[in-house]
Amino acid sequence: MSQVEQFLPAFLEEVVGDRFGRYSKYIIQDRAIPDVRDGLKPVQRRILYAMSEAGNHSDKPYRKSAKTVGDVMGNYHPHGDSSIYDGMVRMAQFWKMGHVLIDGHGNWGSMDDDPPAAMRYTEARLSSIASELLRDIEKDTVLFKDNFDNTMKEPVVLPSRFPNLLVNGVSGISSGFATEIPPHNLGEVIEACIDLMDNPQLTLEDLMKKIKGPDFPTGGIIMGEKGLKEAYTTGKGKIFLRAKTSIENLKGGKQQIVISEIPYQVVKSRLVTAMENIRLEKKVEGIAEVRDESGRDGLRIVVELKKEANAEGILAYLLKKTDLQINYNFNMVAIVNKAPKQLGLKRILEAYIEHQKEVVTFRSQYDLNKAQDKAHVLEGLVKALNILDDVIETIKASKNRQDAQQNLVAKFTFTEKQADAILTLQLYRLTNLEISSLEKELVEVNKMIAKLRAILDSPKKLMNVIKKELTEISKVYAIHRRSNIQEEVEKLEVNLEVMVNPEDVLVTVSKEGYIKRSSLLSFTRSGGELESTGLKEGDMVRFIMEVNTIENLLIFTKSGQYYMLPVHQIPEYKWKDNGTAIVNVIPIDKEDPIVNIIPVKDFEEEGKSLVFITKNGQVKRSLLKDYATKRSIGIVACKLNPHDQIIDVQLSDEMGDLLLVTKLGMTIRFRENEVKSMGRVSAGVKGIQLKDLDEVIAAAWIKDNDSGEIFVISERGYGKSTLVSDYMLQGRGGKGVVSFEFKTGKRVRSNGYQLMYACLIKEPENLTAILNNGQIQQFTTQAAPIQERKSTGKQLITMTKEEQISEVVKISKL
Repeated sequence: MSQVEQFLPAFLEEVVGDRFGRYSKYIIQDRAIPDVRDGLKPVQRRILYAMSEAGNHSDKPYRKSAKTVGDVMGNYHPHGDSSIYDGMVRMAQFWKMGHVLIDGHGNWGSMDDDPPAAMRYTEARLSSIASELLRDIEKDTVLFKDNFDNTMKEPVVLPSRFPNLLVNGVSGISSGFATEIPPHNLGEVIEACIDLMDNPQLTLEDLMKKIKGPDFPTGGIIMGEKGLKEAYTTGKGKIFLRAKTSIENLKGGKQQIVISEIPYQVVKSRLVTAMENIRLEKKVEGIAEVRDESGRDGLRIVVELKKEANAEGILAYLLKKTDLQINYNFNMVAIVNKAPKQLGLKRILEAYIEHQKEVVTFRSQYDLNKAQDKAHVLEGLVKALNILDDVIETIKASKNRQDAQQNLVAKFTFTEKQADAILTLQLYRLTNLEISSLEKELVEVNKMIAKLRAILDSPKKLMNVIKKELTEISKVYAIHRRSNIQEEVEKLEVNLEVMVNPEDVLVTVSKEGYIKRSSLLSFTRSGGELESTGLKEGDMVRFIMEVNTIENLLIFTKSGQYYMLPVHQIPEYKWKDNGTAIVNVIPIDKEDPIVNIIPVKDFEEEGKSLVFITKNGQVKRSLLKDYATKRSIGIVACKLNPHDQIIDVQLSDEMGDLLLVTKLGMTIRFRENEVKSMGRVSAGVKGIQLKDLDEVIAAAWIKDNDSGEIFVISERGYGKSTLVSDYMLQGRGGKGVVSFEFKTGKRVRSNGYQLMYACLIKEPENLTAILNNGQIQQFTTQAAPIQERKSTGKQLITMTKEEQISEVVKISKL
């Protein structure tokens, strides 16, 4: 048979699936997930056991960490020294463990995430409480298994005389599973265990009266009773962890924020750096300095504030934007009967109690066997002393020790073990005092045997033993709760005034799409003239607004999109600078022109709504608050039909009339309140019934009765004004009335075929006309005569036959 024929075909999926399945099982059971009974991962268990076997206890001198790592790697854990030393380091860090299991000497890292010294420099020994995890292990209390090379035995689990899984918590990631169990208060967990032993029918609510929540070694404030209950019920849940802070008053009217406790697993140095960056980048106004004053007296981070700074507001911002407040997600997964399971609080406690029943049962059986062996020997000795002369005679008559042992068994019915004890009896034990001492010792041993049998025969007495020993551990090691618990989650609301220094500024947007923010001081120093603002050649200002840095701009485009741009996020330039392209500030499409920009300070202002006018004559009203957003991308402001566009958007209070002007010279006026409020993405209702090829070009809001004039201009430069009072109210959706008469015919000089622009004027306005050849002409509405609705207007702009107006621009006034 050739070598090729010895190979059998196999599917890659099956091979990989089988191998990965075996690997995953190993990782889950033997690496990353703790056992529910002792709360330890295998590497932690092996470290503690190896140190115990080496006699490296809390009452002995420290030993080099490298020796422990070598013992563990050589005997139990052949996976490299780094994983073993990392396990040692975590068990020695007081800011990660509820109660440290290793007493470290030297540099074992810090809360600033400084690495520990190499294992050749550090020293360690078992902590006092770690001995409680190993206590009675020599009494056959737990099962042992072969180590990796079958040369030694190692424990499958430790006796764990206190509920370590909950007390110290654990964090780990394996194939398909992760676990995150927070530390808890030792005293509370033991009390809950005892209560559950007394009454196995206790509900989770009863247990949570004792275990109120996690108790993190770094303290802090726990918020979210609902999340706690969910986590303790299902094993999954979310709580909020907040640093412990206070505001202190300083001389000169200044204040400072002092942080004395930070959330669990937050790196202190990174937290300080994050707050310092906020100060340097001026994301918050009012922070003077950030200092880390931590030392031997404990953790202390100081955020010193400038005079008259809003301390409460700055603290709220820091809580929201840094790790001063974090989410902590429970994922209580542990190995139960060799399989990973997600467990609630009661199930974890029940598993621990079952483990302790086994431990105490095995220990009691071990002690009983030892006591029975001792009683058996003592009984033989007492019996021999009562017939001492005969025993001595028999021994003297024997040939050797073995013969003597056989003769004692044969003549006096001693067992071999008793005969051996008689032969090794020292002569001083033959005194009267020693004889009575042996009798007393036998009585005591028999009492111990009776006690141990009672424990083994009575589940109640067995439980009492467990409760007594747990109570003793609690008396020695229990500490006061470090983390405070708050039922409700405080909602963090950051005031914009905290982040931004309120300042009145000028914002300009040009026709070519350049935007800038300029201070009033820069405007004044540049001459205080609006016309002097910086522009590229051929560009002109479309919008100019005096706004405050704490306001927002709603930018609406023809396609029905809108963008919210906080004023303080607009780049600041000098008044005579050109500014920056608006596409660098918001992701707006260059081919989607801006229709209007509306400054908004309060989106919740009562009675305010946005009114949209479209080219096809649709009108829509939506509440202003519907447009509040934190997104910087384009959002649908108004639903549009195909081939429709937004031509105007205005902020309104629904108190006046709305007037629409069309391209073919029709105008309608109706009550604004005829347009009912509707949702943000709705399409609106019909404002005017259009003729074929007609479209709306402008809208005007009339609020103070009939004052003002309606100015219109055609593409040939003919314009006029008509009194508002000439436009009578109609119902919404009508055809409207004629507002401009077009002159047509071969012998008549045409005044145009369509209107290009219309607006409401109450005082003369300066307008800019852009011709189809790119030429720019400026004119004033004052030159337009006041005429009736059906009139032909007056030529305001002189142009050739080939020229016509393509666009009219009106600059928004301050």
